[in-house]
Amino acid sequence: MENFKYASIAKRAISFTIDDIITSLLFIGIFYNSIISLQTPESMVYFLQSNVWYLIALKVIYHTFFIGLNGMTVGKYFMKIKAIDENNGDVIGYNRAFIRAVVRALGEMLFYITFIFAFASPKKQTLHDKIINCVVIDVSN
Repeated sequence: MENFKYASIAKRAISFTIDDIITSLLFIGIFYNSIISLQTPESMVYFLQSNVWYLIALKVIYHTFFIGLNGMTVGKYFMKIKAIDENNGDVIGYNRAFIRAVVRALGEMLFYITFIFAFASPKKQTLHDKIINCVVIDVSN
């Protein structure tokens, strides 16, 4: 098995930010007509509270699709990093990508607790990576 160059936390953070911007823009696009009609900060808060599950579902679908397809979300593509099976280097597929996306979303809701694992891991694995035996590698030359 070849030795992988694991993606840095900085690259993963930038990738995360890009993906969050994309999913947020998709959410805004889907709910645009409702959003533009909001008049007060209270109505905006109520709208977000009422629709947070749609945003979470959108993130799970987005991450499942792209990670399952080729191991790269749009953010990972731009940062030249890729999620792969840590044992054989293959793409993890849709089933494992779905589990990873769900645990990732839960981690976001719980103050990013699953992400903290990367700081203590030599492979920089988050909890959602460890659960499915996945690593994120740097594929830049």
